[in-house]
Amino acid sequence: MKPWMIYGANGYTGTLIAQAATAAGHRPILAGRNRDAVGPLARKLGLEKRIFPLLGPRSIEASLEGIGLVLNCAGPFVDTTPPLLAACLEAGAHYLDITGEIEVFAHCHARHEHAQSRGIVILPGVGFDVIPSDCVSLMLKHALPRADELILSIEAEGGPSPGTARTGLMSLGQSGRVRIRGKLQRVPLAWKTRSMIRDGIERQAVTIPWGDLYTAWVSTGIPNIETYLAMPPHAIRRLRRLRWIRPLLRVGPLRQRLEDRMVRGIHGPDDATRAATHAYVTGEVHSADGGSATMTLQTPNGYTLTASAALDSVEHVLAMPPAPGYYTPAQALGAEFVLGLPGVHRIDGR
Repeated sequence: MKPWMIYGANGYTGTLIAQAATAAGHRPILAGRNRDAVGPLARKLGLEKRIFPLLGPRSIEASLEGIGLVLNCAGPFVDTTPPLLAACLEAGAHYLDITGEIEVFAHCHARHEHAQSRGIVILPGVGFDVIPSDCVSLMLKHALPRADELILSIEAEGGPSPGTARTGLMSLGQSGRVRIRGKLQRVPLAWKTRSMIRDGIERQAVTIPWGDLYTAWVSTGIPNIETYLAMPPHAIRRLRRLRWIRPLLRVGPLRQRLEDRMVRGIHGPDDATRAATHAYVTGEVHSADGGSATMTLQTPNGYTLTASAALDSVEHVLAMPPAPGYYTPAQALGAEFVLGLPGVHRIDGR
């Protein structure tokens, strides 16, 4: 079996996955563009390293020589996925990543036929974005096959990593999104709010452009989808005020300054925080004739879940790859895949 690679292994989440892989007996090749960061991690874990930027298709392809699978952990994925996926297609290496970005899912899906011709699997989104929510969506579709509306609500504890913070700010330069009658539609930031009740406590949640607006539609065919994230009311008000400066967030230099300010002091949750915090994913489906079904999952901290989910996904594709092509996680791994991950269980549903 050819070796596999973690690209962006020196990032917060990439490091967690590299550590989990090593503890499970894997020997992934660690890769990235930053020699000073990748090198020490590779030495610490006793793993091989490859240093290369995502510049020049032939250079990237050469750096993938002998590799059977690449797990991309380097965001923003809208920048890293196109060149790395193109190289995987040429090199004949399966491509997986931990993205939650709508545009990246669309880019990967558009290469379905190319992947079939090259004999590889394209499987983006194998972390907290979007395995739990994608699996919930498909389980609910099975429970209510005639469903025509899906609402997903996410509550994540523990705080973001630097990469998540940067990607989140980048997304603020775009509009909000929902899916209506099968089509992705642009809407204002923080377009709608709704209440979430957990443990008898009401929480507010606001629409966000979560990746399931693309993946859940592919997995289930449900034409109307909204995705929400739990936030304090003051954060929702602040998000709505950003509507007025949203065009400025698309300007490169200004966005870069804002990103640098935003991530200053953010290092990602430490071991104790990850161990003490959880995430919750609630799905609701409705049908035109009044049918409905709901489900809530409790998972470990999102970064802890990403490490275990990504590693399990890699093992699955290496050992039992589906037919070549593009897949959502629930399509490739099964609707109940998430229920087999450590620390995941249903806490509500009907």
